[in-house]
Amino acid sequence: MKAEAIGRKAIKAASGVVNYIVLIAIVLLIAFAGYALWDSNKLFQAADNSNYAVYKPTAANQGKSFKELQALNPEVFAWLSVYGTNIDYPVAQGPTNMKYVNTNAEGLYSLSGSIFLDCNNSKDFSDFNSILYGHHMAKKLMFGELDSFSDRNRFDSHRYGNLYFDEKDHGIEFFAFVHTDAYDSAMFTPNVQGEHRQAYLDGLLAKAMHTRDIGVTTEDHIILLSTCSSSSTNGRDILIGRITDETYDDPTINTTTSDGAGQADPDNQCVVKEVPMWILLLALVLAIRLIGYLLVTYHKWNREKKQQRR
Repeated sequence: MKAEAIGRKAIKAASGVVNYIVLIAIVLLIAFAGYALWDSNKLFQAADNSNYAVYKPTAANQGKSFKELQALNPEVFAWLSVYGTNIDYPVAQGPTNMKYVNTNAEGLYSLSGSIFLDCNNSKDFSDFNSILYGHHMAKKLMFGELDSFSDRNRFDSHRYGNLYFDEKDHGIEFFAFVHTDAYDSAMFTPNVQGEHRQAYLDGLLAKAMHTRDIGVTTEDHIILLSTCSSSSTNGRDILIGRITDETYDDPTINTTTSDGAGQADPDNQCVVKEVPMWILLLALVLAIRLIGYLLVTYHKWNREKKQQRR
């Protein structure tokens, strides 16, 4: 009997230890999940273009705020806007194409990175073809909205953008959307020279999912907006436009209604709403308390069941 009692106590003690280990593991998993949600929200917050709105060069501030951004990070030199999308960011260029993969426009470390110009291109966009890169992020952040141009209606209805550099606005007229491979060296060759330009342009148009005939020639300056694609392994989505001295009005803002009020394009109304930290913490506390309650209930039930057996 004595050995049997010792055995029951040992089993009970082991059961208690196992239960506590399980509880600790669950708590750690919940804590990790809470941290992951928090970290994800911070990442998206860092990539939101609203963080840079104060720096955007406009006629109203005459570039003053943009110069303040350049004072923080002299490698910022331009500003890109694609009308009807959330693509509205400063542009930087580093000594290599790796720097701004995880550096923001203020020069600080950030997983969301920046929109950046290929290190082999000229900052005055005088090259025949210039390539801008940006991360493909959820919530339509950075270049996360480029894949929407694979839809023909989207491509047809969003024709223009703006590129600010050398203290002046320049227009962008988009004429092609390409889905290709990351290892397509022909596509990702910046500053194509001389007699190779026509072959490059012909190859680009041949690969394009959608095109628009705007009379692009080898005398023009074209710009490629490139990002990763989620539709294929090592895929890249590229929106391509011609840089012009003529600027274009943004058709998605200041649309006058019958009473004279401004009405924005619904496509441009995507606002990233983050989950407040207090909600995450409250959910974590409630989850822990729920697990604690379930474990206590289980212990009581298990104890009662053992007593009934005796």
